[in-house]
Amino acid sequence: MRIRHPHPRTRRQALTALGVGAVLFASAACDSRPASTSASSSTLALSIFGTPNSLDPTQLLEGQQMYVWDSVYDTLLLQDNKGRLQPGAARSWQYSADARTLTLKLRTGMKFSDGSPVDAAAVRATLDRIRSTPGPTQGMLASLASVEAPDATTVVIRLERPDGALLTAFSQAAGVIGDPKTMTSKSAALQPVGSGPYTLDKGQTVNGSVYVLKRRDDYWNKAAYPFATVKVRVISDPTAAANALKAGQTNAGTVDVSQLSGFTAPAFEHKHVDATAGATLVLADRKGQVLKPLADLKVRKAVNMAFDRAKMVKQLLRDSGRPTTQIYNPKGTAYDNALNQTYGYDPQGAKRLLAEAGYPNGFSVTMPSLVFTKTFEPTLTQALGDIGIKVTWQPVPPQQAVSALASKKYPMFLVVDGLTATPTETRNFYSPTGYRNVFNSTDPTLTSLLAQADRELDPDKAAAIYRQINKFGVDNAWYSPLFQIGSDWVTKKGITYLGDGSSTLATVRQFGTTA
Repeated sequence: MRIRHPHPRTRRQALTALGVGAVLFASAACDSRPASTSASSSTLALSIFGTPNSLDPTQLLEGQQMYVWDSVYDTLLLQDNKGRLQPGAARSWQYSADARTLTLKLRTGMKFSDGSPVDAAAVRATLDRIRSTPGPTQGMLASLASVEAPDATTVVIRLERPDGALLTAFSQAAGVIGDPKTMTSKSAALQPVGSGPYTLDKGQTVNGSVYVLKRRDDYWNKAAYPFATVKVRVISDPTAAANALKAGQTNAGTVDVSQLSGFTAPAFEHKHVDATAGATLVLADRKGQVLKPLADLKVRKAVNMAFDRAKMVKQLLRDSGRPTTQIYNPKGTAYDNALNQTYGYDPQGAKRLLAEAGYPNGFSVTMPSLVFTKTFEPTLTQALGDIGIKVTWQPVPPQQAVSALASKKYPMFLVVDGLTATPTETRNFYSPTGYRNVFNSTDPTLTSLLAQADRELDPDKAAAIYRQINKFGVDNAWYSPLFQIGSDWVTKKGITYLGDGSSTLATVRQFGTTA
């Protein structure tokens, strides 16, 4: 059953809807502690704002929905609490020297919830189905040429081209392993067969209301999951979600900063994460196909100079966030704090740049009005209007939001995206096929840098290239990032939130127990 994707919400709504957090798992390869024995029968109860789209491996959406499907499915790789890749279902991986062949070695003894073995053939079948089936994950595997399973524990992936984001994708929805016998059936949407740490309790689960997950005793990494039961409730209203946390219907969740005073120690624990999502004005039409002024770098720089980002953080986020001029996660390898000084608030300077570009009287632009933009629209209208850019907001129904942004109808639009790993952010925003690069913009310098990053197997050298890509994006004003949104996690006594923003995957592994 496919139901609407929960759209990101502003300050009191966006954070949980985007699904943010860190990853914890206790195994020899990880940097985290095992669950305490006393908590072995405990329950983690969370709320999410929207019903999961589907549990079919080809239709998995990230964000909050990951709390459910990441519990049901194994992924080939995992991200630890600092966002670093670690072994998952694949105990090891190795690229060829030309970064065109990736060999994965699987763990032995893994089983699907129906008792059948997890092997290389199952991995191959899942990857082949994801990359051949239209869905939100298909593009993550666009670089794959073929998938081979020479023996039960070996998967060989041959690439059309090097892909620096592929390993990260294997720790996300593109890395799940489905049961070949059942994943093509309609039942997979609500009755998935996976090899993950939990199974969906069909008797207690009510689609669209609550999803109850029971821990498997035979799971290979059971020690990483201290909760015997996980309950994920769908509560669309943030105030209702906060009330559910107070009432004990849930025991962990994000809370709006204005409501934190109602959650005090020792009954509750509070943890603030500085940046979990980013609000960015996408200056998409960089060739001026729909809006000629955007082809001029001076115009794009002027747009960046129109915003008092610090004031926006104070007034719109109540200081729970940070101003920025870059799209990257501040915990990631591409982030460069010095770049935040590139565009100061300077409306008069912005007007001069517009005049130099041939637009002394400014110009008009139509942008899509979406569920998550409404709170920000008056501020953006005023700021752009102050430099001569008149904004008209065109309402777009929620179910048409994704297609509207991809349609090339809107030369500029506002997005709120969960922060993620550097390779993924690079692919999404700077690749010619990235879903935020909707006009498929290219540049010779950027093309060269992207190719270098994809080929580079040394993480430190790759990080240096990603920083160059970040600088290119800021200097050339491909985007006008506005601010990064923080989150405030509240947990009941005995449960702790382990994330710091380094990894933003919504997974049960971001929670632990305390004595």
